[in-house]
Amino acid sequence: MNYDIIVVGSGPGGYVTAIRASQLGLKTAIVEREALGGICLNWGCIPTKALLKSANVFEYLSHASDYGISVKDAKADFSGMIKRSRDVADGMSNGIKFLMKKNKIDVLTGNGVIKANKTVTVTGEDGKSADYTASKGVIIATGARSRALPNLPQDGKKIIGYRQAMTLETQPKKMVVVGSGAIGVEFAYFYRSMGVDVTIVEFMKNIVPLEDIDISRELKRSFKKHGINVMTSSTVEKVDIKNDACIVNIKTDKGLEIIETDIVLSAVGIQANIEGIGLEDVGIKTDKGKVLVDEFYRTNIEGYYAIGDILPNQALAHVASAEGILCVEKIAGHNPDLIDYNNIPNCTYCSPEISSVGYTEAEAKEKGYDLKIGKFPFSASGKASASGHKNGFVKIIFDAKYGELLGCHMIGYNVTEMIAEIIVARKLETTGNEILKAIHPHPTMSEAIMEAVADAYDEVIHL
Repeated sequence: MNYDIIVVGSGPGGYVTAIRASQLGLKTAIVEREALGGICLNWGCIPTKALLKSANVFEYLSHASDYGISVKDAKADFSGMIKRSRDVADGMSNGIKFLMKKNKIDVLTGNGVIKANKTVTVTGEDGKSADYTASKGVIIATGARSRALPNLPQDGKKIIGYRQAMTLETQPKKMVVVGSGAIGVEFAYFYRSMGVDVTIVEFMKNIVPLEDIDISRELKRSFKKHGINVMTSSTVEKVDIKNDACIVNIKTDKGLEIIETDIVLSAVGIQANIEGIGLEDVGIKTDKGKVLVDEFYRTNIEGYYAIGDILPNQALAHVASAEGILCVEKIAGHNPDLIDYNNIPNCTYCSPEISSVGYTEAEAKEKGYDLKIGKFPFSASGKASASGHKNGFVKIIFDAKYGELLGCHMIGYNVTEMIAEIIVARKLETTGNEILKAIHPHPTMSEAIMEAVADAYDEVIHL
């Protein structure tokens, strides 16, 4: 069968691309070998947030007396939390099915392999194959999976990845989390909230190492207060399985440390799904496990495009969606604006939450900027005090010469919802003075942004 566009992969990059293509009048098909919505909806973004919400609710109940409420014998139902998370994921996947039908997108179920002449071979579970062609282009959006280290092979039982971490049948007593990126710290927080003895092992000097140093320090302080053991500048050398226990050998600055645990969660990043999909046969160039594209996501072979986690850019759902929309609009003859990758928000949903965009303080200094830096703690926020969430702060960075908003970094309750203001402000090239003079509502957490700006310009009121 012939289409205008065939999208391979139905994650937040693929399905959004397919919908936008259909909106533009292009006859579209999408190929998916597992569940519609990809990793994000089924095994990543959405079900993890469901688990974290359960942890939040349990924490509220455990500290209800702080709010003048008496709750007796609050217990965490681990299996119930897992079930709710899966139900949420299933509901979202069914929602994507509805959107495919609504937008008249054909769903080709099976494993897709790219062939020459803008052709995709789809092989179903029954082993039968069929070829489909795309007159305007094939868009590859096959996403990524949990990266497995040679010295930390995942067996899915004792040494696990994020998929298994969301579907454990029984709650472990002890867990070692290897890696402190978003996946690592989110699961560390969840399992610690359930009463699990959690240790984080991070190779770099700081946890969440891509964040501003002040954010890293605050999260480490908060995690230690929460009872999470944090080991930085450390590496897991090997894991021995003995008598149903994991013996974890950890190399530290002080020498070798051995921890016995029930489960090891490998959260050391992701690996692009580029194997076995026909890239080599078609001649599509890759480098270091990533597909190479131009600014409109065209590969080196005409008629073939790539978006999302298989590219060298940030592996984030919202990035994949934006890339797909831009890509297909260009194919349709539009003139879309290029993506500014320095204005992409990063969000981490542990407690406290983290959100950030733009340059860190260290990066801005490396670029040679003279800086104005403002910082406002939530301990000085009336809304934060009333809500019982006084931990954390907003840190905002400006170019002292021209007032350009270079970056913003937040840690605290609900800050993943607050970062959107900064994204729009930077998109519109808003200055510090304009944010300061924009009247923010009181009492809110978001007015901490205005207060941080005021601090940068020596006009802060509530400090």
